[in-house]
Amino acid sequence: MLDATFVRDHLDVVREKLAQRGMRMDAELDALAQLDADRRKKIPEVEELKRQQNASAEEIARAKKAGQDVAHLFAANKARGQQVKELEVHLDNLEQRRRTILLTIPNLPHESVPVGASAAENREVRRVGEPPRFDFAPKAHWDLGALLGILDFERAARMSGARFAVLMGAGARLSRALIDFMLDLHTREHGFTEIDPPFLVNAAALQGTGNLPKFEADLFKIAGEWDLYLIPTAEVPLTNLHRGEILDGRTLPIRYVAYTPCFRSEAGSHGQDVRGLIRQHQFHKVEMVKFATPEQSFDELESMVASGEEVLKRLGLPYRTVLLCTGDMGFASAKTYDIEVWLPSQETYREISSCSNTMAFQARRANIKYRPDGTGKVEFVHTLNGSGLAVGRTLIAILENYQQRDGSVIVPEALRPFMRGLEVIEPKRP
Repeated sequence: MLDATFVRDHLDVVREKLAQRGMRMDAELDALAQLDADRRKKIPEVEELKRQQNASAEEIARAKKAGQDVAHLFAANKARGQQVKELEVHLDNLEQRRRTILLTIPNLPHESVPVGASAAENREVRRVGEPPRFDFAPKAHWDLGALLGILDFERAARMSGARFAVLMGAGARLSRALIDFMLDLHTREHGFTEIDPPFLVNAAALQGTGNLPKFEADLFKIAGEWDLYLIPTAEVPLTNLHRGEILDGRTLPIRYVAYTPCFRSEAGSHGQDVRGLIRQHQFHKVEMVKFATPEQSFDELESMVASGEEVLKRLGLPYRTVLLCTGDMGFASAKTYDIEVWLPSQETYREISSCSNTMAFQARRANIKYRPDGTGKVEFVHTLNGSGLAVGRTLIAILENYQQRDGSVIVPEALRPFMRGLEVIEPKRP
């Protein structure tokens, strides 16, 4: 959430930054300005009435001492008290309306983000590794999965519908090995603390990260009287670990990592990547989240990207990293890098991780603050998040990049200790 005072004092800047995102929110910004003007007008009225109340109390005490009739003073006091209550209710209503609008406004892009309207204007930062050259036509992961007997979409569809999958045998082992490999790398070498969070969170948690109220259609809500949703990413519970807290600045940055299943309705994505594992309603992901000071946060973003890239380097998978332009960033982000892995079947790079600095945007929504030196004035912390990595998409990349002519798939060396030494996944026998 943006700072209401900043929006009020820099309306032109906010309009310009939103325009860079390809958005016009003139009605919302005008409404905010009017609500703020009304609020600033009413606050002095309340303060003056309270001042009169205090003065009246002293006047009543003097009149009583002098033996005078104070009935009219009590009546006036009561009337002022009622006015104060009504004005305070009105102020609360103005504040709620102001917050409701602020919750729908996206973060403003950082000055280092390239201005652009779509993904076509993202800026490639680096490219690592060469795409493999095959002397045969490479298969897509869904064909490889069927040949190897490790992927079953039909049985999943009978149980759950479209966009679900069953991983079997070596496929399930490969998925589990990837999770263990990623968690070990991030905790042992990259300074993250592993967390095992809840997979269900309340509406307040989702509001804190920016998923609510704007993106409720993308979420799965539990039926009945529960105020609980299945998490779309571990970013939600990890960020909300410190909701409503004041952190000791001397402990920052704090780095968390978690493996969780993720659940998304994929609203509005009909027809996109409907085949295979690219876009599922349920998928696995290892997620990184950081809490940092404003002075640390952009260096921490670069190191988070490096942590995600290191997974692909160890697995020997070709990838590229791109800096997203203003028109392609997520709602809560101030700056985002995408890491994209090479998929031979599509002859292109596809997103496997998105690493973002939200600055104080999420912290302001979730009320997460810190004291710079452990004491003194509190400030909003900066929060960062990124995939480290999406497990299903990493599995896809391994199947497609390490496939052989006979349909077998070589297991990357880095994963073999987690696969009990299995070096090759062979096609299933007839």
